[in-house]
Amino acid sequence: MSTHINESILSEEIKQDMKKGRTNHMEYMEGMEILSDSNLMEQVLSAVKHYNYNQYTKKDVRHALDKESRGQKEFSALLSPAADDFLEEMAEKATLETRKHFGNSVYLFTPLYISNYCENYCVYCGFNCHNKIKRAKLNAEGIEQEMAVIAKTGLEEILLLTGESRKMSDIGYIGEACKIARKYFKMIGLEIYPINSDEYAYLHQCGADYVTVFQETYNADKYETLHLSGHKRIFPYRFYAQERALRGGMRGVAFAALLGLDDFRKDAFATGMHAYLLQRKYPHAEISFSCPRLRPIVNNDKINPMNVHERQLLQVMTAYRLFMPFAGMTISTRERAGFRDHVIGMAATKISAGVSTGIGSHTEDENRGDNQFEIADGRDVNQVVAAIRERGLQPVMNDYVFV
Repeated sequence: MSTHINESILSEEIKQDMKKGRTNHMEYMEGMEILSDSNLMEQVLSAVKHYNYNQYTKKDVRHALDKESRGQKEFSALLSPAADDFLEEMAEKATLETRKHFGNSVYLFTPLYISNYCENYCVYCGFNCHNKIKRAKLNAEGIEQEMAVIAKTGLEEILLLTGESRKMSDIGYIGEACKIARKYFKMIGLEIYPINSDEYAYLHQCGADYVTVFQETYNADKYETLHLSGHKRIFPYRFYAQERALRGGMRGVAFAALLGLDDFRKDAFATGMHAYLLQRKYPHAEISFSCPRLRPIVNNDKINPMNVHERQLLQVMTAYRLFMPFAGMTISTRERAGFRDHVIGMAATKISAGVSTGIGSHTEDENRGDNQFEIADGRDVNQVVAAIRERGLQPVMNDYVFV
């Protein structure tokens, strides 16, 4: 079974481009902030280098499940192939941990894409700069119209997303979007291109609460072949985005690898270690995980989520929960409705609803700009709320009080 993108699906143009001389993906570009006092990347990459999941046995998994708290060794075992026979027990224990720390609450939000312009050349992404799609960017009026429609659904948390283009979606533009969002929502998340800590501080002042960054893959060599140009090509700058966000005053940060780009067990292990080590360094931070798999994109339907199956995704999610029981966890519309309903309350604590990955889709009959990827669960807010209640859980729009 393949656990990475098959090189045969890449176009000849991309293959030729990959052979050209490129910027060193491990060297910072001009203007990128370097956290010279942090060695988190070295710690995580060293741990991944020495992680051999095939060395773990059923005895190791049994030991991990019997412990009340779990460290790196136990997390390693729970992600191993040997844990497959224990998946039902992992799910049961994960459910207990989730109920212990989050009760029966499931939080709802929706993403809002405000721009799909991008300057990066990432071979797996629908927004990549070489993909011929319909580009769009909402102005302030369009952003407010979209938010007003979303707010009428009862949602109180929104995640703002842009393509990774400073030129078309600069910090001032994103900041204004945050200010507009604060009029309608009590929680504002960002999923934008990585920026410096002072820029995160500015966006926090504008109203942003937390930042999500997908490292995509923690295999630096594979990362180089997938990110051919643009600022996203620089691996360490992306790696340290969450730490810069916390230094900029953000309350919380979320971590994710895009499962299927490379060996999903190693990427999941790296994601967990990244979050764990940052939590130890910044104990006040609210830490959460996202668990996305590859989805088909515009102009390339050969990219699909089948390289990592649902059973394996469930193993990753329950391992995260048993390793870091206090961490939040989001299950996105990349997954089908049945699977999403199954994992809420078990491992996932947050679910999206009423989702579109296009630009302007909440107020227009047709998207002004194309989608980043295909979603698998198109239910609206009321339908997701009903599904949560059917499982005996409590849908929660927001649990923060601002004074």
